[in-house]
Amino acid sequence: MRGVFLPGDSTTEIREVPDPTPGPGQVLLAMRASTICGSDIRAIYREHLQGDPAEMYQGVVAGHEPAGEVVAVGPGTVRLAVGDRVCVYHISGCGQCDDCVRGYQISCTSPHRAAYGWQRDGGHADLILATERDCIVLPDFVTFLDGACVACGFGTAYEGLLRAQVSGRDALAVVGLGPVGLAAGLLGGKLGATPRAGFDPSPERRQLAVELGAVDVAYAPDQVDDARTALGGGAHVAVDCSGSEPGRATAIAVTRARGRIVLLGEGNGMSVPEVSPTLIHPTITIIGSWVTSLEHMRELVERLPVWNLHPEIVVSDTFGIADAQAAYALADAGRSGKIALVP
Repeated sequence: MRGVFLPGDSTTEIREVPDPTPGPGQVLLAMRASTICGSDIRAIYREHLQGDPAEMYQGVVAGHEPAGEVVAVGPGTVRLAVGDRVCVYHISGCGQCDDCVRGYQISCTSPHRAAYGWQRDGGHADLILATERDCIVLPDFVTFLDGACVACGFGTAYEGLLRAQVSGRDALAVVGLGPVGLAAGLLGGKLGATPRAGFDPSPERRQLAVELGAVDVAYAPDQVDDARTALGGGAHVAVDCSGSEPGRATAIAVTRARGRIVLLGEGNGMSVPEVSPTLIHPTITIIGSWVTSLEHMRELVERLPVWNLHPEIVVSDTFGIADAQAAYALADAGRSGKIALVP
C-alpha cells in the first residue's frame, strides 16, 4: 500500500509499505478520508519537535484524522464487523489508567500511548490498522469526510465549547478562523450561541467563515472595538483557535466582564502585562482544553444528524495520496479551509 511520510523541512514522501494485518483487538480499515491538521503542519511537516513525548514523530505514516471502512478484523474484536463505517479517535492509550477509563486517551501518560500519525501509522495511506476501542461508528447521515473532520478538529472544538458551557445565553467570539475555528463557530451556533463574531488576519478565511455560517460577521484583529459592539458589549465566551500570542490577546480584549476564554490553539505564549485590570477585576475565567474524550466524540457524531450539520463543509480542497505534497503546501499556506486526502 501507499503511505505518506513527513521527513520535515516542509516536504512529504510517498512510500510503498506492506499491507498491515490486524492482530488481537484490532481492525483494518480501508481509508476513505484523512484530513490534515494544523498540528501536523506545525510540529511534523515543518520540523520534528522533540522533548514533548506527544510530539515526537517516529517516522510513521502521517495523518491523525482518519475515517474508513472496516475490511478485516483481528481475533478478539467484539463490536465492529467488516463493512462498518468508522472514524478513529487519534490517540490510542493504555486503556487502563484513569484518563483512558474516562475516555481521555489524549491525556494518557503510559509509555504504551501512541498517537496515530505520530507514534503509530496514521491515515494518509490506503489502509490503516486501528485498535477497536479507538473507533467510533458513523451514522448513515455522517460521511467519511465528516468523520475525518470530527476525528480531531470538530471534536476538539466541541470539547472546548462544552467546557465553557456555551448556550443560547452567550455571545461567542472565535479567534483564528482556520478549520478548528470554523468548527467552533458552527458548533457554537448549534449550541445556541448568538451573535457570533470571528477574527482572522486572512481576508480569505474571514470571507469563508461568513459564507459557511460559522460566524455572523468576521473582523481583522485590529477591529476589536467593532466586534465588541456587534456582540452587544463583548463576548460571553471567546475561543482562541489561533495558538498565537496576538490571538490570545484579541480573545482577552473582546471578552466582557465575567466572561470565559477557552484556549484551544497549541503553542506560543500569552502576554498579560496588566493582570489585575485585564483578568482579575473583570473576573475572567480562562479554560484550557486539549482534544476531547471518546464519550464526547461519540456524542458529537450522534448529534450531527439532529443538527443537520455536515462537518465536511469546512473542507475546501481534496487531493489523492499521490498529490500529498500539494495538499500539505496548501494547508501550510493558511488561507484555505480544511484540506483532505481521499485515497
